[in-house]
Amino acid sequence: MKGIFFALLGGAFITLQGVANARISQDIGTWQTAAITQFTGFVLALFIVLFVRDGKWQMLKQVKPLYLTGGAMAAVIIFSNITSIRQIGVTLTISAVLIAQLSLTFVIDINGWFGVGKQQMKLPQFIGMGMMVVGVVMLGL
Repeated sequence: MKGIFFALLGGAFITLQGVANARISQDIGTWQTAAITQFTGFVLALFIVLFVRDGKWQMLKQVKPLYLTGGAMAAVIIFSNITSIRQIGVTLTISAVLIAQLSLTFVIDINGWFGVGKQQMKLPQFIGMGMMVVGVVMLGL
């Protein structure tokens, strides 16, 4: 139940962040907005880390360098979301983002990339994806 709560919370904040960023970018620019968003996120996360103190910083050396590029990926995510929201609106953007996320997770699960166990996708999963794609096409009409 806790996992569902945090997934819903994260989804809500992704949407709120996208809308706020699209508005801010109208005044200062898209990459500037991405930089501010990244910086404020860093400051908040650092504050939480210093307050909670539950991590193991000494284990950082064991993390594969590829996985440390997540922040750089976030800059591209922010830029893409801002641009998309301004072009096609919030609803269609979030719908397309969800389909992109699910599609890539299918590929990751099927191939067992990034150390996750291989999952076998069956017909119901593909039908569900197809229904989502049809739904997004219908939203865009």
